[in-house]
Amino acid sequence: MKIILPLPRTLTSLFVIAMEHLSFDLGSFVPWRVGGPYKKAAVSAMGSRSLTVTHHATPWKPFGAALTDDDRRRLRRTKQHIVVSATTPPHRLPVSVQAARAVARSLASECDGILLDPLIGSALVTCGGCATEPADFSLGDDWLAWDVQVHDDATCPPWDPADTAVCDCLRVTSRGMRRFALPEITLDGAACAHNLCATNLLRTVAHRLVTDHLAHVATHPDATERQIDDFLRIQPSDQPDGTGLPFGVQLTPYDADTGELGRTGSIRRLKVGPAPGTGQVTCLKVGPPSGFTGSLNDWLCATQATHHATLTSIDCHAPDPAQVLAA
Repeated sequence: MKIILPLPRTLTSLFVIAMEHLSFDLGSFVPWRVGGPYKKAAVSAMGSRSLTVTHHATPWKPFGAALTDDDRRRLRRTKQHIVVSATTPPHRLPVSVQAARAVARSLASECDGILLDPLIGSALVTCGGCATEPADFSLGDDWLAWDVQVHDDATCPPWDPADTAVCDCLRVTSRGMRRFALPEITLDGAACAHNLCATNLLRTVAHRLVTDHLAHVATHPDATERQIDDFLRIQPSDQPDGTGLPFGVQLTPYDADTGELGRTGSIRRLKVGPAPGTGQVTCLKVGPPSGFTGSLNDWLCATQATHHATLTSIDCHAPDPAQVLAA
């Protein structure tokens, strides 16, 4: 089956710098003093107005941000904020958002501010050698975050990694895929002891989806939609260390608001937008391929066993991965 993904004409990505006060002129700083390899891209984007920088003499109030206690303490001391906004067509990704984040990093470093990414709901490190945006794009470089939730009606037994058959309360959902014109991805119904395994699996799937998607939009700049298979074959080259067994993933369009798939019972739902009823796929549920006869936990652990032998022996207790993945 094919899943149709509408491609928007433009995407907007925001970065926020919260600080106590602004002691320099934005017009003289941006884009001329942007660090790293993105100065030329920043100059061009500012000239075309696809990248804007605005100063607000008010504190920034985060909504749904997963900030640390230290970040929240720092944020309470701030009195002003700057918004860096990049609005570009999908085929200009990822350079457009890299340039915008490079501008935001430079500003945060200059004014000793807190750099925040509202889409992933967290602060980004800007101290020391991290103040400059990396030259090469890597999805693992704080472009995604993971929302980990437990169903409200969960009746988990005492935490025991060796006994996961009776637990299915975990739901992990990405934050940030829609920055690249992709639906968010979720894994719902695993044992809560498998938090690490579930996140590692979703990270691998996200890397493959984004890599394929960026290649497609770059070669089809005028496309208004893209079709993807609902079955994804993950190869060793897609995995973090480039090794391991290949495995299949089933992708299912998922309404994160109604929760029509997965375990019944209420859960604090992550809004992945756009609004329900628009006809757009907002979320893809990740699961074992059709024909797989084991449980979700069996499949999840088998996909991770070759990469995390030590962790598997502690918190997965998976069957033989080659037999499971070949099923």
